[in-house]
Amino acid sequence: MTLSIQPEERRSVTVRAPAKINLHLGVGRPRHDGFHPLDTVFQAVGLFDDVRAADGDGAIDIEAASYLPVGALPDPADNIVSTAARLLAETADEGTELPGVDLLVEKRIPVAGGMAGGSADAAATLVALDRLWDLETADDVLLDLAARLGSDVPFSLLGGTAHGTGRGERLQALRDPVTWWWVVVPSHEGLSTPAVYRRFDEMFPDAPATPASSAAVVSALASAQPAHLAAALHNDLEAAAIDLRPELGELIAHGEAEGALRGLVSGSGPTVLFLCESGDHARALADRLQGDDLPVVLVANGPVSGAHVL
Repeated sequence: MTLSIQPEERRSVTVRAPAKINLHLGVGRPRHDGFHPLDTVFQAVGLFDDVRAADGDGAIDIEAASYLPVGALPDPADNIVSTAARLLAETADEGTELPGVDLLVEKRIPVAGGMAGGSADAAATLVALDRLWDLETADDVLLDLAARLGSDVPFSLLGGTAHGTGRGERLQALRDPVTWWWVVVPSHEGLSTPAVYRRFDEMFPDAPATPASSAAVVSALASAQPAHLAAALHNDLEAAAIDLRPELGELIAHGEAEGALRGLVSGSGPTVLFLCESGDHARALADRLQGDDLPVVLVANGPVSGAHVL
């Protein structure tokens, strides 16, 4: 009898993390450290990036959905995913020998679109490597690492709906028991978040130190009424984004004329969101908007879970 010896199976972990939208984004004038204080309400929605971590030699690859512009993708060797991997490795106990790892990022969240796709990738990387390396990092430590990577990364870990303050990294979960439906229209060209903030500062030099309160959106969420939420949606960066890209204002007007309850620039843009009454309403609106000028129109619901193992 001949014995067949199989090679050791290559271990892998795949983690999915969601896009975020801002239902409210109040922005104050810059603090002494240069950051803008925020009062925001995040919601995680059903557009996802996946990160697969596997035993390997350190390769990082990115695969993008067909609707994402390849030229906008970050260099795999110099992006937030590699930074997250290094940061987690540095927290391991001294003397711990960590195996090599290959990372594959499967992107479906719009790039440079105001939906925190990079933050989602960072959060997914932290969770995937923590599981692959059996580190069992405490939740509060993962959240601290996430905050060091970027203001939106802690929310990408948690998901759901949350109130954010500080730079957006200080989070309090909000009760949000209903499902909200959105039509998401990404742009073929990204928009730099720092550029939008700079334009905001130029347009509103007398912005208050304390950002606009999110109380109206929090109340609207509690009502579970789409019309109430539509009336409360707010984004202080929208005017700056539209000033840089006037076609965004035209798109919002077009979507509302086609029946959206409300249109809004997502975060710093240029992705535009449209709130709808139901899933059927969202799909019907997406069909009406789809065309030569808008080749990519997506439907997403929220809230959804944060970064999680598949």
